[in-house]
Amino acid sequence: MDINAIILAGGKSSRMGRDKALISIQAVPMLQRVYQVATSCADTVYVVTPWQERYQHLLPRNCNFIRETILGQGPLMGFCQALKQVQSDWVLLLACDLPKLQIEIIQEWKLLLNMVDDQAIAALVYSDTGWEPLCGFYHRRCLPKLIEFINQGGRSFQEWLSLHPVYTLPLAEPQMLFNCNTPEDLGLAIGEVEI
Repeated sequence: MDINAIILAGGKSSRMGRDKALISIQAVPMLQRVYQVATSCADTVYVVTPWQERYQHLLPRNCNFIRETILGQGPLMGFCQALKQVQSDWVLLLACDLPKLQIEIIQEWKLLLNMVDDQAIAALVYSDTGWEPLCGFYHRRCLPKLIEFINQGGRSFQEWLSLHPVYTLPLAEPQMLFNCNTPEDLGLAIGEVEI
């Protein structure tokens, strides 16, 4: 199965106080760490960001950048812009600030995509706080529904996902989805991460 990956690296990192994508954990910047996982799980990887020049030295020369053109509208807008350019039926979406990703788990999820109902727009983990939209798979068939939602003023992944069928992915190790947003989160992540 041909899989493309989209990495979102367009956030302002306001809670962290500095660019999360550039923060190193065990000497590897978070964006580079997520990119390494994505390349192990997908045939082609796209990085969506308004700051290509800031990141291109971290990634291989053949990295596919998509310049985010609508700023300050949240990750849903960046995802929509990228999804318009991606060709595979299934797309792995990842945030750039997930330092504990595990390649084996994502590859196990890939094997489940053949079981996903034709009506489902995505395959994601569901937790106490709702869907985990920035680490999972989306089918290209979601694009028209996504465009319609955005054109009606929608900006929330949770609201959009609540309107459509979503396949629930299993996750025995919830720490894999640990999101590094604040200096406190960074303190928890340092020293605990392995790839």
